[in-house]
Parts: sequence; structure tokens; C-alpha cells
Amino acid sequence: MTARLPSLNGLRAFEAAARHLSFTLAAAELNVTQTAISHQIRRLEEELGIRLFIRQNRALALTAEARDYLPGVRAAFNDLRLATDRLLRKDDDKVLTVSTLASLAAKWLLPRLTDFQEQHPGIDVRITTSTSLVDFQRDDVDAAIRYGRGQWPGLRADWLMADEFFPVCSPSLIHGEKPLRVVEDLKDHVLLHTTTNTDDWRQWLTAAGLPTDISRQPGITFDMTFMTVQAAIDGMGVAMGRTSYVRDDIAKGRLVVPFRIALPADAGFYLVAPQGRREAPKLAAFRQWVLATAQNKA
Repeated sequence: MTARLPSLNGLRAFEAAARHLSFTLAAAELNVTQTAISHQIRRLEEELGIRLFIRQNRALALTAEARDYLPGVRAAFNDLRLATDRLLRKDDDKVLTVSTLASLAAKWLLPRLTDFQEQHPGIDVRITTSTSLVDFQRDDVDAAIRYGRGQWPGLRADWLMADEFFPVCSPSLIHGEKPLRVVEDLKDHVLLHTTTNTDDWRQWLTAAGLPTDISRQPGITFDMTFMTVQAAIDGMGVAMGRTSYVRDDIAKGRLVVPFRIALPADAGFYLVAPQGRREAPKLAAFRQWVLATAQNKA
């Protein structure tokens, strides 16, 4: 038997009062009297058969049961707000929101996005960056480009591209004061690292037959790949580049590849979106374009 839902007004009063820990502030937010909030809370407690607030002098505190109940209630109201926003937003079919990693956006997606806009001038693309996985039930996002192995339950994952990783540096380092001509010369140079790919240098040095302790010599570490790449362009040291992030800079001569040894990455980039949901034309258009762009290695 399905449990009957409690009063929506009571839940709204509870969520606001719990957030402010004040009936007065909750009443002001909901534009009702403090007495009305008190009555709605009391009725909700009677419906649930559970005490929600502890009233002590001028202080208001949540009971243990209320603390457990609040996150679900808050999430439900947030879902209602998002659903209503999507329903009422007139330009929803024209706005495409894509989430991706900041480095991929800066070094691969944004330089190519003009082509999509020229092909689909009626679609307003919005790019948001995050290192966290998108929650499509909560976040106002249509699709995401993520790095992994393509196994995300409940999501459709279309493979875009895989990377190889290899050292890259500014052309100025090749014939500088300490020439970088053979792999052994790396011990005389600053190595640039990215916190998200901490094992790349060790793996590559192993493949090159060099001592892995070279990767532990003093260097510079960045928390985003595009910053590591920019440091290499500026001649600060030698970076471990990944194809998606350095392809354009190599083509334009800002970076060079000093050695021929390249290793395949163990994962790749995917376009992900909710599975089983009716696909909007804007997302279908973006999927077709981004898959073609990635497969053409443009």
C-alpha cells in the first residue's frame, strides 16, 4: 500500500523553517504569518506522527528524525523547481547546456565550437565545466563529455576519442642551454605534472627504459591539464602531453614532441546523456557534430 503524501503546505513550511531554524524567517519567505507556519508545522507533525522541531526558549532545533527527513524534502522541492523551470522556459529547445572538463573545453572543444554554431545558428550553446560527474536529475545539463571507460549506469555513452601520452615542450628547449635531444637529457630538465594524471610520467619513463625516480625530481605540479600545457608552451619545463590537449599546439608550432615514444591511455572521452529519455533535436544535432569532429580528428 502506498503511503499518503503529507500536506504540501506543511512540507514547504517545514523546509523553510528547517533551513532558517526560525518560524519568523520562514513566514517572511513564504509571505504568511508566523502563526500560519506554526499551525502548518503542527499539522505536519500530527500527520507524520513524528516531532520535527525542539522549541527551547527563543531557539529552534531539528529533531534527529527531522534531520534525516530534511535532505529528501529539500531535494524534492529542488526537483519541482527545476521541472517547472524547464516547463516554462520558452527557449528550452534552443539552449543546449554541455558539461565537460575545463582543460578539454579550453584545449579541444572551444576552438572547434564555432563550426557547430555556423551549422546550427539557432542553438545557443552553453558550456559548463566541472570535475564532478553530472547528476542529470538535479543539474540543468543536457549532455556531458567525460573521461572514462564508458560504463555509467542509466546513461547513453558515445565514444569520442582516445588519447596517447608523450612528452612535449617548447621548441626553445630543444636547442637551449641544456639541449633536449635524447631521453636521458630529461634528468637535466624541470618536469611538469598534473594532479589528475600523476602516474603518466612514471609509466612513460618505464616504457623508455629510464629510471622512474626521474619523475620524482623537483618539478612543478598543476591541478588542471591546460595549465600544465601552457607552462610547457612558456618554456617552464617538459610536460606529459595527451593528444586531445596538445594536438592544436603541436600543429601550430607552439609545442614540439622531442621523442617518438608514445603510450596509449587506458580510457577515453565519451559524450554521455540520459538513456531512455526522448532526445531533443538540439542534442541530436550536437551528438552528430561532436562525433564527426572527434572521429575526423579535427
